[in-house]
Amino acid sequence: EGHHKWHKCFDCGQHFHGAVQIALGWACWKIYLGRPDTDEQRTMALTALGGSLMRSRPEEALPVLHAQLVLLRRYWSQDRRAMIVAQSNLAGCLDNLGQLNEALALKREAYAGLKAAFGVANHDTIGAGNNVSVSLMKLGLFEEATTLLRDQLLPAARRSLGPDHNVTLGLYHGLSNNLRLNPKSTRDKLRLNNARSVPRCGVRRSVAAA
Repeated sequence: EGHHKWHKCFDCGQHFHGAVQIALGWACWKIYLGRPDTDEQRTMALTALGGSLMRSRPEEALPVLHAQLVLLRRYWSQDRRAMIVAQSNLAGCLDNLGQLNEALALKREAYAGLKAAFGVANHDTIGAGNNVSVSLMKLGLFEEATTLLRDQLLPAARRSLGPDHNVTLGLYHGLSNNLRLNPKSTRDKLRLNNARSVPRCGVRRSVAAA
């Protein structure tokens, strides 16, 4: 069973949510609270508590998720996937609280870590890069988001996942939205970027330069 019992019902298989999830998160934390900081079960309990609070009570979740990331950096920095999950959870909480710059910094760190460990064409790396692009758009950094999506993520996704994969198509959609929302995008620039990057109906098309 392990820590799965704190997250989902073994009878129906559904994940706990709402008040039940929060109550179980606190119960899990109280069981492992007295263990030393180096105890892995204690860190997992922090994960359960932070995850239970993140959506409905982000103010309470923030110090929990921050404490978890500090412990991971101190004792388990070699566990890259655990670090990425912790960074992503904290970034999501900061997003919920409107702390967009702080969230972006964490998302950049997660993306850089995954890219260094697994390469830019890795599925998780592409997902983390897309998270960065979303934060850039929220902050109005449209030019940087365009460069990231068009020049890094989309070529990697087309190469490793294929042009019609859901992730690849989602990146196309994100790029299209970014170009549409950018107040500096002229009609000619939109047309050029769409011709170079955004397929229609998921079908690739080649465009000859004028």
